[in-house]
Amino acid sequence: MTRDLNPGYSVEIDSVEKEEWNAVLEHFDDANIYQSWSYESVISGERNLSHLLLKRGGELLAAAQARIRRIPFTNFGAAYIRWGPMWKLRGKECDPEVFEQVLFALRREYASRRRLVMWILPLLFEDSSSIFDPILTRAGFTPVSVPVQRTLLVPLENSLQQLRKGIEQKWRNRLNRAEKNSLRIVEGCDDTLFEQFIEVYKEMHERKQFVETSDVHQFRLVQRDLPERFRMKILIAFSGDKPAAGLICSKIGEMGMYLFAATSNAGLNSQGSYLLQWRALSWLKENDAKWYNLQGINPELNPGTFRFKSGLCGKNGKDVHYLGTYQAGENSMASNLVWLAIFARNLLRRTRSRMKRSPQGAFGDPQ
Repeated sequence: MTRDLNPGYSVEIDSVEKEEWNAVLEHFDDANIYQSWSYESVISGERNLSHLLLKRGGELLAAAQARIRRIPFTNFGAAYIRWGPMWKLRGKECDPEVFEQVLFALRREYASRRRLVMWILPLLFEDSSSIFDPILTRAGFTPVSVPVQRTLLVPLENSLQQLRKGIEQKWRNRLNRAEKNSLRIVEGCDDTLFEQFIEVYKEMHERKQFVETSDVHQFRLVQRDLPERFRMKILIAFSGDKPAAGLICSKIGEMGMYLFAATSNAGLNSQGSYLLQWRALSWLKENDAKWYNLQGINPELNPGTFRFKSGLCGKNGKDVHYLGTYQAGENSMASNLVWLAIFARNLLRRTRSRMKRSPQGAFGDPQ
């Protein structure tokens, strides 16, 4: 049975339009691109979005954007919330009770009323599990048995001089060399820069043949739809008139996020990637970010990227796991069917990816 909200709390479901939701994001320190209307409408389509607001006495306290997906020809489906709900109000102390109440509201709406399987991937980290695991349990959410992602977080409260001293020595040496290579950085958020970045990214992908976990072309569509104040920052380092490296990052709430980076064939010896990461970190600090999230590490499968990000993190930051993905539902059959649908979809994606990587269109080696 789903628990009622505490007295004084109220919930609004799908009561906001796009511009109103954009204004909602500005209330929260934990706002992020994955909770933006533009991101989810590109990924899932506007008709598959749902929005929940939690209020007390008319004051907005928490909000969440859910992606709704149904299995064709059935009444079963899922509601998925990535890096939400948002509940850390700007300029105010965080109240775990608000987090608990918005979880109750989410479960009541999507799991109980709509009979959907519900997944949330909250923007929380494992070092706070003693606080939030009991709250999630009380709200009827259980951990999902999927790999928990790991990342590096760099706090930005120190001065740039102090942050630079905290970078690993070899990484800092490469940054020093990059600064002597007469690279010119162009930065902005317009579509022309995004197109230039994609050309560098395509060169790198052809060179490395890595499996793409995010579609840079989708993010270009997201960029076109985002309001200017939320747009991703694009940085490109030029050696002469040729792009050597590029980087894309995002900041909506207090956490800056690395999204994409690439080095062109001509820029392999330029050390441009070091210069751009340092510039991105500096830009985030200038724009009041409290953290730079380097977005995912895997020392076993991708040791090169791990070493690069670890060098930037240095003594400044920390290596953390996300809290994980959590599930709530009222129907075990629905849960099993949704998991089967996800397995089939992921298998299809892997098959397509392998066929793209093989000149003959055959299956490649597993990644």
